[in-house]
Amino acid sequence: MEIKAKGEIFRVSGPVVTAEGISPRMYDVVLVGHEKLMGEVIRLEGEKSTIQVYEDTSGIMPGEPVENTGASLSVELGPGLLRSIYDGIQRPLPVLQDSMGDYILRGVTAPGLDHTVKWDFKATAKAGDEVNGGDILGTVQETPTIVHKILVPPKVSGKIKSIKKGKYTVDDVIGTLEDGTKLQLMHKWPVREPRPFSRKHPPDIPLVTGTRTLDGLFPIAKGGTAAIPGGFGTGKTVTQQTLAKWSDAQVVVYVGCGERGNEMTEVLTEFPHLKDPKTGGPLMDRTVLIANTSNMPVAAREASVYTGITLAEYYRDQGYDVSLMADSTSRWAEAMREISSRLEEMPGEEGYPAYLASRLSEFYERAGRVETMAGDDGSVTVIGAVSPAGGDFSEPVTQNTLRIVKVFWALDSKLAQKRHFPAINWLTSYSLYNRVLGDWYSENASKKWGDNIATTMAVLQEEAELQEIVQLVGSDALPEDQQLTLEVARLLREFYLQQNAFHDVDTYCKINVQAEFLDVILYYKELAEAALASGISVPNLTSIPVLEELGRSKFEEDFNDLLPKLRKRIKNEISGLKED
Repeated sequence: MEIKAKGEIFRVSGPVVTAEGISPRMYDVVLVGHEKLMGEVIRLEGEKSTIQVYEDTSGIMPGEPVENTGASLSVELGPGLLRSIYDGIQRPLPVLQDSMGDYILRGVTAPGLDHTVKWDFKATAKAGDEVNGGDILGTVQETPTIVHKILVPPKVSGKIKSIKKGKYTVDDVIGTLEDGTKLQLMHKWPVREPRPFSRKHPPDIPLVTGTRTLDGLFPIAKGGTAAIPGGFGTGKTVTQQTLAKWSDAQVVVYVGCGERGNEMTEVLTEFPHLKDPKTGGPLMDRTVLIANTSNMPVAAREASVYTGITLAEYYRDQGYDVSLMADSTSRWAEAMREISSRLEEMPGEEGYPAYLASRLSEFYERAGRVETMAGDDGSVTVIGAVSPAGGDFSEPVTQNTLRIVKVFWALDSKLAQKRHFPAINWLTSYSLYNRVLGDWYSENASKKWGDNIATTMAVLQEEAELQEIVQLVGSDALPEDQQLTLEVARLLREFYLQQNAFHDVDTYCKINVQAEFLDVILYYKELAEAALASGISVPNLTSIPVLEELGRSKFEEDFNDLLPKLRKRIKNEISGLKED
């Protein structure tokens, strides 16, 4: 098929433009109008091509020229990505701000990477080596914490003719293959195409977050997928920032997709100042931010999600564990709905397009822990925030997301109002990784981990059922064993599940400390039940001094050393009650 480069606009409907006179392929990038606005072909019908434009189209008229670039929407991949702040189509926002102020003008473009900076390249491959797509040519120290591995572009292979170390820009030739292919520090990759890998690993290693509720009750595996739905003010952004800061992922990609300007501003001003607790340096040293606010053109939201996952896959291919935060996929779905209505497609539930589920699946399926083409292990863990209108989890975006993801962290506005953070509802949340991660936790945390978590969930479940009776008749009317259950549930809720993200010590809890802490609370349960059976009253069992001390101790730096002492005190104080 002949690809014609030039045509003209036939019709304009908001961000959707119909052109004629060009014969593009699907998802080709085209330049629309005199201002050369960037767009992407999303439908072909005879001579007419439908384009979604990633910029504001007001003032664009039929008859203006349309130019086909013949290339798909691609991103530049190479050293310099970390510490960057991009919009949805990988334009560096600080660069645009320097050249035109706070508002981006139409038709302006800028390369994703800085093409003037020279990087110190150290070659690990040598002349005569046979290389394939995804193999490592050498390294560049991108930031103090991350060594950037220079990869052979995925669709390139051959024998190296020459390669040498030195200081290069991303455009300079660092080596050649025998067939004449030039090798550079950067290459381009289309965002809608998943990057190749050798094979996928089972999700049997957890992404340790340091948050007790997440690690304990609802863990996520490396390469897993999770959804955080929650209404306004329930703590989606704080949860995601805590995960970015503390989870054992080496690289973080944060996509603000269609977020309110003030929320995105908060992220953009706070993130650069966050300290990386592992290195003491700035967290930005291992972070890429993609900012797409709600006042930016709607079509760019879709692009921002794909740009984010492509950058994450690129660092995965270097052998890193990457976590991708998408905040929020609801705004992306709303953009799909708007474009679908402009295309006059048959609407599905609540006006969303019928292909909503398949688009969400396409995105989340790019997560996974894999063996890279170079033989290393890398992973992309996708954590998508969902913003259901009015906190209604039955709406289509939340429901379709839940069909795909394996972990559901349901943020509850009632818990948030009670100042219980993280406000994750333990009765409605779930993780389908619990079983596959059981062996890892038994080996690395505690042999009793699985049993303790099952006991915890049973106690919390029972408490929820008893609360209905308590509201009617009060807790004193309950049998003594049920009164004790309420007390144990209180300890689990207030001491174990509640965690202060802004406290220097409590914000992160090591996995072995989590296991010991939970075990101490359940040890109290065991002894108290035995004491109750021997005739000790519940008020006496619930008023022993050590309990309040247990609650305060989690804020102490030597918390780990305190736990065995507290365990002994629990035993002694309950034994003392028996003697009395």
